[in-house]
Amino acid sequence: MGEHARILIVDDDESIRTVLSTILADEGYSVDMARTGKEAVKKSNTKLYNLALIDIRLPDTEGTTLLTRIKKASPRMRKIIITGYPSLQNAVDALNKGADAYVMKPFDMRKVLATIEEQLEKQEEEMMFSQEKVAEFIETRVKELKIEKVAGNRKAR
Repeated sequence: MGEHARILIVDDDESIRTVLSTILADEGYSVDMARTGKEAVKKSNTKLYNLALIDIRLPDTEGTTLLTRIKKASPRMRKIIITGYPSLQNAVDALNKGADAYVMKPFDMRKVLATIEEQLEKQEEEMMFSQEKVAEFIETRVKELKIEKVAGNRKAR
């Protein structure tokens, strides 16, 4: 999925955005960046992203607050909180508010890339599962309608 996945990097530190963007683009991802929560929400309302890397502290909001705002725009987007202020409370708060993963700065890029790939695989599995459920529903509904039609024809006689 790497060559087609779209990733939004949300961090107020330009050097972090640039480094992550360069590395992720080299890995085949399509990358977009936002400096603030407001910019991230605006972008996620106009484009679909597979995944967002969100700094826990942004100039205009907390990353954990942004999690719920972005979820409204793109419910299936995977969200990874990145932080230079790791704490158990931050991790619990992030996961309770919808983060799919939590990564600490300074980055071990192998771990970051592995976490991104893992989250994209989970997203793919969820989409396949959803499609299977929709197909099962349609098949069942078609059978029900056929049965209802046959029963209706019997009553009409």
